[in-house]
Amino acid sequence: METYVLVHGGNMSTKTWNKLSGQKISTEDGHMGARYWDGTVNALEAAGHRVFAPTLTDEFTSNLTDHIHQICALIVENNLQDIILVGHSYGGFVITGVADQMPERIRFLVYLDSALPDPGQSLIDILQMAYPPEEDAPELPDMNPPYVEKIQYDPKRIQGLKKIYILCTKSEFNDISHFAKEKIDAAKGGWTYFELPSSHVPMADLPDDFYKLLLNIPEL
Repeated sequence: METYVLVHGGNMSTKTWNKLSGQKISTEDGHMGARYWDGTVNALEAAGHRVFAPTLTDEFTSNLTDHIHQICALIVENNLQDIILVGHSYGGFVITGVADQMPERIRFLVYLDSALPDPGQSLIDILQMAYPPEEDAPELPDMNPPYVEKIQYDPKRIQGLKKIYILCTKSEFNDISHFAKEKIDAAKGGWTYFELPSSHVPMADLPDDFYKLLLNIPEL
């Protein structure tokens, strides 16, 4: 039995999810939170694995540090070890911070179509690099606290961890994921790289392929 912790990205609207997935989901606040992991969680649990997929605390009143502490607390409270820690989109920032604080508990760091932040960068910093004001850009997140806070971590603390990057080739955020691919190529080792022919949210439009990829990670 493997242990997966899945960290979602920015609080996706149900409208976006329904458009990508063809489903008709509604929530009280009009956002998905961690619910977009539901199919993945069900599939992994059906295969006998232990899965945690919390909804991050409110993005208007919480910041990146709060989200990192939230996931760290979940890990400690449940005494999780040898974790496959997955971060989608903004969640890549969160899992980087978690791994910096407790690398001994992490077996794999999995970045799903996310930015790979350097110390001192925020998500907004990376978005502004990828999409200058004069260029057409996809819909970007608001300047809420989690996205403007600059992450602080020691790269040496996560250097020895097994890291995986999954690039979604039909993502509207390909400029960001290609920045990440350049960093991976420059690192010359330490990474396993995959591509999925999906949107930025493979849980919506390519769920089976995404699930199978996650299921095979322990064999890497």
